[in-house]
Amino acid sequence: MNKVVLPSRGRYTITLQLAAVMCCVTVCGGTPDPRQRETMMHQEASRQIGGRVHLTGAEQRLDAHLRKLKEQEMAVAQFPPAFHFFKARPLIHKSPIFSLLQRMPKGAALHIHSSSLVSVDWLVKNITYRPHCYICFTWGRSVRFVFSSRRPFPTWDCLYWQLLKTLRANMVDPTDFDYSLMQNLTLFTEDPDTTYPSQDAVWERFEMAFVAIAGLVTYAPVFKDFLYKGLEQLFHDNIMYLELRTGLSRTYELDGSIHDKAWSLRTYQEVTQQFVAEHPSFLGARLIISVHRLLSVSDVKAAVKEAIQMQKDFPEFVAGFDLVGREDRGRPLWFFREALSLPAELGVTLPYFFHAGETDHEGTEVDENILDALLFNTTRIGHGYALAHHPLAKELSRNGNVAVEVCPISNQVLKLVSDLRNHPAAVLMSEGHPMVVSSDDPSLFGTTGLSYDFYEVYVGIGGLRANLGTLKELAINSIRYSSLPSQLKERGLAMWQRTWDKFISENSYSNP
Repeated sequence: MNKVVLPSRGRYTITLQLAAVMCCVTVCGGTPDPRQRETMMHQEASRQIGGRVHLTGAEQRLDAHLRKLKEQEMAVAQFPPAFHFFKARPLIHKSPIFSLLQRMPKGAALHIHSSSLVSVDWLVKNITYRPHCYICFTWGRSVRFVFSSRRPFPTWDCLYWQLLKTLRANMVDPTDFDYSLMQNLTLFTEDPDTTYPSQDAVWERFEMAFVAIAGLVTYAPVFKDFLYKGLEQLFHDNIMYLELRTGLSRTYELDGSIHDKAWSLRTYQEVTQQFVAEHPSFLGARLIISVHRLLSVSDVKAAVKEAIQMQKDFPEFVAGFDLVGREDRGRPLWFFREALSLPAELGVTLPYFFHAGETDHEGTEVDENILDALLFNTTRIGHGYALAHHPLAKELSRNGNVAVEVCPISNQVLKLVSDLRNHPAAVLMSEGHPMVVSSDDPSLFGTTGLSYDFYEVYVGIGGLRANLGTLKELAINSIRYSSLPSQLKERGLAMWQRTWDKFISENSYSNP
C-alpha cells in the first residue's frame, strides 16, 4: 500500500533555475529558448493543487484517460459547468467522468448543513407516508409539516392542517402531488433564471425550504432515521467522514413534548456510533454548532457559552462553532466580537469554522468577514468566495494552512456566479491554496454527497490543468484539514489510501 505523503504548503520560493530563466527573458534579445518556456510552464503547473503529487504508473494511465474524456466534454456545445446546475444535471448524469467520480473515494464532507443532509425524494416518499403526518398550505405558497396524535391547532400562517394519509386517499394519482411536495423542499426548477431573477428571490425560496423541512426532520423518530439515512447516502457516494453544521433544533414527540439540545446531541452521537459499527470503513462524524447571524450579541454570547459546555461534555464529537445564514443580510463577524472573544477571555479553546466571504459585494462590511474570520483564528473558511480579492487574507490563510471550503454548486445556484469556469476558486487552485470541496445544502440543490461538486471543480473550475493529482490532493485535504486529532487523521488517511489503491486497480487502463 502506498503511504500518503504530501509536501507542506507555505510560501513558494523561486528556484535559481527559474530566476535565471526570468533574467534571460528580461535581458536577452531574440526568441526565448523553448527549454526556458518549458521550465516556466513546469514551475507554474507545480504550484497548482495536485501539482506536486506523485502519480504511480497506474494513476498516470487513469489520468491520461480522464484527460481524454475531459477534452471530449469540453469540445461539445453543451458544456455542463457553463450552464446553471439545474440545466446541467442531466448532462452530468451522462458523463463518464461523473460516473468515475462517484466511484472515487473522496475522503470527507466538511461543509454540509444538517437539514439538507438527505435527498428530498426520500423525505417525501418515506417520511411523509408515515402515520400521523399533517400538512398545511401557507399564505406564502409554501407548506408546513408536523407529526401529531391529533389535528394541530391553527397558527397565524397555518389555518388548516390536513392528515396527509387522508389527503392522498382522495386523489386519483398522488404522484403529481408528491412531486409538488418535492418542489417545496428544493430550489429545483426547469427555468432557474426566470424563477430566480435575483439573489433576494433565490434566498427567499431557500429559507422557505428550510422551514418546510424542519417539521419533518425534528420529529424525534424521524430525526434518528434521517441522520442514519444521511450517513448512508454519504457512504454510498464513497465519503468516509462528515463534519456537520447544525443548530441542534429541539426535537418533538407525537404528543408534543419537546427534547432539549442535549438529547439531540446524544442522538447524533448514538446514531453515528451505530452507523460506524455497521460500516467499519466509515470513520465517523463530528458536529459544528451553528447559530444564525441575525441574532443579537447577547444571544450569540449565550450560544458560544453553550457550545463551550457542549464541547466539554462531548469533546470527541463537538468540533467547534459557526455563524450561519445569508452574509449579505446578516450581521458581520466584527459585530459579534464581544461574543466571539469569550473563549479566549475564559481561557478555553473553541475552534471556529466561520462562513466568510460568501458574497460578491466587494468592499462592504460583509466582504471584510474574510479578514475578521482570520483575526478570530478560524480553523477553516466556509465558502471564501471573496477570498481571491483579498491578497493579505490569501497570504495569511495559505501560510496558516486555513483551508477554504469550496461549494461550487451552492455558489452558482445562489447566484454568485453563472459560469463555473469563472469561479474565483480557479485562482486559488492555480496557486495551490489549501482547499476542500463540499456541497453545502445538497438536498436543496437536488444532489447527494459530493460527486456533483467534485465534477464541477475538476471539469469546470480546474479546467484542463486539473488532473488526477488534483483530485487526489483534494480528497487528502478533506482529512488533513478536518477537525480530527492527529492520531485519527493518520488512521483516516490510511483507510482512505486503501480504498484509493483499490479504486485505481479497478479503474486501470492500458497505455494510450
